[in-house]
Amino acid sequence: MKKFGDSIMRVISGVCKGRPLKAVQGMTTRPTTDKVKESLFNIIGPFFDGGNVLDLFSGSGSLGLEALSRGMEKGIFVEKDPKALQVIKANIQACRMEEESEVLRSDALRSIKMLGGRGVRFDLIMMDPPYKIANAIPSILSEIEENQLLAEDGLIICEHGKELELPEQIGPFVKYRYEKYGITAISFFRSQDDA
Repeated sequence: MKKFGDSIMRVISGVCKGRPLKAVQGMTTRPTTDKVKESLFNIIGPFFDGGNVLDLFSGSGSLGLEALSRGMEKGIFVEKDPKALQVIKANIQACRMEEESEVLRSDALRSIKMLGGRGVRFDLIMMDPPYKIANAIPSILSEIEENQLLAEDGLIICEHGKELELPEQIGPFVKYRYEKYGITAISFFRSQDDA
């Protein structure tokens, strides 16, 4: 019988379509299912004409790699769990995306401040925090605003448990769409200036 961390994932579409991805062993991360990933990218893409993606709480790197496969130019993967970091690096290698990728071993808030100091802007920010700390999403969005990480017309995608109801507006970010997939929910935010 397969354990939770042994689930088979793959890149759904784009230049790496069909490439299998490793999942993180054990119960510390919860991979986004292929079905949810496909639906999510059909809503926000499905393909991109360049741009930067930030994958916070990256886990296996599956979301950021999907965005790169579909046309984003540069991906930054943020993860602090050592086992997950090894998996992210292996998945980046398997997709031959080393040139387009940067992996940061750090927590989300520290990385946001550091990237803000570098003046980096992202067209797509994706976060899938552990459900037990998902109530920190509003404070993470506040840090993203404070450090001006979101590019003009950029999107922020938050995956969380369906029981968590995020506010309709967090700082300058407006929730413009909400989708539920079983126990998983996704809240879509953009700047109110772009709404």
